[in-house]
Amino acid sequence: MMKSLISSTRSPSLLSPNLLFNPYNSLSSVYNFVSVKNPNFLPGLRSRRPSASSFCCYSSSTDVNDRCYQPEGEVHVIVGPMFAGKTTTLLRRIKSESSNGRFQARVPNVVVSTDATLKNLCFSGRLVEAIRLLCQTGRQVGPETYSLLLQDCVFKKNYHLGRRIHSQMVTTGFVPNTYLNIKLLILYAKSGDLVTAHIIFDTLVTPNVISWNAMIAGYVQKGLQETGLNLYDEMRRSGLTPDQFTFASVFRACATLAMLEKGKQAHAVLIKNHICGNVVVNSALIDMYFKCSCAYDGHRVFNKSSDKNVITWTSLISGYGQHGRVKEVLECFNRMIDEGFRPNNVTFLAVLSACSHGGLVNEGRDYFHSMKNDYGIQPGEKHYAAMVDILGRSGKLNEAYEFVKNAPCKRHPVIWGALLQACKVYGNMEMMKIAAKNYFELETDNVGKYVVLSNAFATFDQWSNVAEIRSGLKELGMKKEPGYSMIEAIFRISSVLALINARGTHSSLNMGMINDNGFYVKM
Repeated sequence: MMKSLISSTRSPSLLSPNLLFNPYNSLSSVYNFVSVKNPNFLPGLRSRRPSASSFCCYSSSTDVNDRCYQPEGEVHVIVGPMFAGKTTTLLRRIKSESSNGRFQARVPNVVVSTDATLKNLCFSGRLVEAIRLLCQTGRQVGPETYSLLLQDCVFKKNYHLGRRIHSQMVTTGFVPNTYLNIKLLILYAKSGDLVTAHIIFDTLVTPNVISWNAMIAGYVQKGLQETGLNLYDEMRRSGLTPDQFTFASVFRACATLAMLEKGKQAHAVLIKNHICGNVVVNSALIDMYFKCSCAYDGHRVFNKSSDKNVITWTSLISGYGQHGRVKEVLECFNRMIDEGFRPNNVTFLAVLSACSHGGLVNEGRDYFHSMKNDYGIQPGEKHYAAMVDILGRSGKLNEAYEFVKNAPCKRHPVIWGALLQACKVYGNMEMMKIAAKNYFELETDNVGKYVVLSNAFATFDQWSNVAEIRSGLKELGMKKEPGYSMIEAIFRISSVLALINARGTHSSLNMGMINDNGFYVKM
């Protein structure tokens, strides 16, 4: 078979590398087969049998043991795995070094199966072409091919392409096995389509840890942390032992809901089952303890972490910054630098926020410039907003305004919002109007901006402007969701909500629950 592939030809055709799948190789190596005419720039290359680690050339006008020097001959090159991905570069070099040769490609005599073609397209990074070909053929392919395509869609976050693969399975009557169903479950959970993900989850006869993890992580990422924790409890009742990926989602949910006791229980289960937490688990655990106001326990988890890196350091620095402990933030940042870790943009954002709360203007300015000058990190809109907040809190409104005007991302609303808040605090009405105008022009469909602007005018007793904004909200049919406080009581999350009656006055506090759909349910 291999000998037939390297037989010579003189028929002209369009230059196109043919990707051949080798079923005899356990690594599924991809051989790139090209045909080159007039290869007189390679006179010293002897012909020999092709191997997986070399490329060979054959001439149509010479014996197999002769040198390839005939100007009218044709070289058939087979590139092994070590040259995978470099075929284009090789072709360009051949084209540039050949004086008067013409390139030819040939249609192979063997019929390459659809599965092999799809795999080769996927291996070469041509996922869109692979899925287009899959849908055009209208035929079923092997489970391994479907799995490879779905995995590539999840890895590249091309979830809409994954849905096309699923629809192709349905239209061709392909029944996925358990492994493919888990792949589809992960795809829909990561894309946020939890309804479809739950339907697939319910079809599994015996869900494993991977499928449970996908569902728990999907609900937590969607903002339905309580539902994710309920699934975690169901998983434990089913007799399965959670792994480190389970705890990463559980700790993140407990941190968002500030459920300290639930988080401690999950931490105890992790220790009891001798599960070694990785960087992600330790960072989520540190974040959970800090958000539950247990800074001491959070620091203990950090000290016991054996694999510290920039992520764990950033979790520690951000945790102290959330509690306004500026001294600890700067000390941890300096320790991090001394131990040889390189901060990232999230680390600098936590440091700048701490400087803002501590009123450290000069230090904040130095850290802001150090991002780009010392570490080559380009500040983003949140870093500029933090710097505006540093200047605004210290009363340097003119400097803050000039900083905003010269910022490369001045069209971002968070920057003007920081300036608006500073003007509101220090009573600068003229600058507040400028900030409000720019702030309001960006993302006009955000109802929170109307409320912020209304409160800013109310600070200066501009009640006519307040009434105009409120009436505009009613005309647009926009309504801001009321704020509420969450309280953990007997392992349940209760919400305290301040309601307003029909006369516009505040009624007494009501105790209720926020259900999974985000609706208030009175207790």
